[in-house]
Amino acid sequence: MTEPALLLDRNSRTWTLASAALALLPLLLQLPTTLAALIAVAALVTAALSQRGMLPMPVRVLLVLGMLAAIVWQMGAVRPGRDTGCALLAAMLAIKSSELRTLRDARSLLGFALFSPFAAFLLDQGPLTTVLAVLAGISTLIALQRLVQGEGRSTPPPLSAQLRGVGRLLLIGLPLALACFWLFPRLATPLWGIPDRAVGTPGLSDTMEPDKWLDLMADDTPALRAQFFGAVPEPAQRYWRGPVLTQFDGHVWKRDRRTERLLPAVVEHGTDGWDYQIDYEPTDRRQLVALDLPTAAPEGSRLDAALSLSSDRTLSALSRWRLHSAPPLRFDANLSSYQRRAALQLPEGFNPRTATLARQWRQDAGNDDAAVVRRALAWITEDFSYTLETPAAGRDPVDAFLFDYKAGYCQHFSSAFVVLMRNAGIPARVVTGFAGGTRNRIGDYWVLRRMDAHAWAEVWLPQRGWVRIDPTAAVAPERILDTLDDRLQAGADTGLQQRWLQLGQVRDWMRRGWNELVLSFDARRQQQLLQPFGLDDLQPGQLLAGFVMAALLALAWMAWLLARGERERDPLLRAWHRLGQRYARLGLGREPHEPALHWARRVNAQRPDPGLITLSQRFADARYAGTCTELAPLLRDLRRHRPTSGASP
Repeated sequence: MTEPALLLDRNSRTWTLASAALALLPLLLQLPTTLAALIAVAALVTAALSQRGMLPMPVRVLLVLGMLAAIVWQMGAVRPGRDTGCALLAAMLAIKSSELRTLRDARSLLGFALFSPFAAFLLDQGPLTTVLAVLAGISTLIALQRLVQGEGRSTPPPLSAQLRGVGRLLLIGLPLALACFWLFPRLATPLWGIPDRAVGTPGLSDTMEPDKWLDLMADDTPALRAQFFGAVPEPAQRYWRGPVLTQFDGHVWKRDRRTERLLPAVVEHGTDGWDYQIDYEPTDRRQLVALDLPTAAPEGSRLDAALSLSSDRTLSALSRWRLHSAPPLRFDANLSSYQRRAALQLPEGFNPRTATLARQWRQDAGNDDAAVVRRALAWITEDFSYTLETPAAGRDPVDAFLFDYKAGYCQHFSSAFVVLMRNAGIPARVVTGFAGGTRNRIGDYWVLRRMDAHAWAEVWLPQRGWVRIDPTAAVAPERILDTLDDRLQAGADTGLQQRWLQLGQVRDWMRRGWNELVLSFDARRQQQLLQPFGLDDLQPGQLLAGFVMAALLALAWMAWLLARGERERDPLLRAWHRLGQRYARLGLGREPHEPALHWARRVNAQRPDPGLITLSQRFADARYAGTCTELAPLLRDLRRHRPTSGASP
């Protein structure tokens, strides 16, 4: 007959649920806000309803179906991805407490909960996720200890004692963890593929559509961090070039894949340039940015004919790139016939008023393309305003922008300007990227946030080649009506806002330090770590052999500590052995077969020490006779006792 299952007591249940919630927290922070809130509410409701017993099967089935419906509602069912799987894990963990009744159920819930922090690392490897994961691990170990004590019906020790025990366990495993981090060979590509995210990470895209950038421009999370080695470009030069868009269907701008396969354009760069490195946040895309214009593609990337950088692999993790850029003096004087056609392409039947105006300007300017550009910029300065409040785009969005509401943001200005230039016979294209950046004074680097996303234009002028034109910057200052800064600062106290900005700089500096110390530890830095030991240019096989040796040593250390702790679990015996070690250093160690009192008398005969005889008698009474009722004073005296200073005869 099997023994009946042991039911959970209130204290063990509380620890189990709290540990599971703490393990769930880092994963919820990486999911969409609405979905995370629904999962959190489901977890609280399920825990409350199941306090008096396991929920009926129909209720549990309804909870599962409700969680699946919420995930499909927020992420869609067509394209499952990495975050979809993580959301499913979080949802199942949230309703797992519906069957929490016995000690076995509690162990199952805690073991299942430990998958949550590991899943969170698939979405974010930041310091907050790491700290929460460590706290969840510690809490789970304490909860498991309490379950063991509940099963043995023993009184749980104080929380401080449990924390010390968990701390010792973590320290025992630390050498093996460090060996894995420092010595396991860092591969250029993972051994298996990680699925893409179903909900795309905000970032620059290879398309631009009217009114579709506001979500990106309202996101203040970092897109990249840049550190300059030497001169820092002036604000007018801080344009970070990303995807170049050439194809236009009347509403959406797209990249021209055929042009990108051509060789990079020949550019004569100026002598003044900038050396810098960027730490690029993951986007699950391949597009990179570089200060306008990069002189060469760094290793692991390529430079296309539009002088736009792209990575050879998907940017699913933080990456670091060392670059050099310089302002262009002139491009190749010739534009191929295909590139010219691509840079003049316009769909038939769209924006007729813009086409009429451009032809009139061309007739007035003759062959002077620069005059057409100047006239367009002057018109923008005189009549146009900058605002985020724009009406929905109709069939002819450029006509509506240029002749009706005459207000918008960079997406509207760059698109309309390029269409106007093409109608005037001037090759032009849209360039997307970032502009500006904020200097972090603590770490002396620059932060570009996703809200710094920007779009500008390039036009082809004779004898000069491609020339950057930013029509948004031509808006008169008094006509800037509504910006992101205005919205972010609305109703904010100036002093409080300044303190918040300073705190934000500290947080970002700490995040960059974490990226530098942990996330950027790649194969190159692994080689540098071993160079002081005379180990240069190690092959993966040699690194793997070193890792195996270090891991075996760490495992041997762990086994010795665990065996030693098992042997000396009794604090009284441990204190007695340490006392004997002090005398062993003087050549007066106790023989394995020698009783405590015999050893004390022998030591006293060679080195008078009456206190040792008294301690030995008290130890023997406590250990073997069971006559000592107060162990604390004996433990204290054993730990404090030291051999007398008398010399041995």
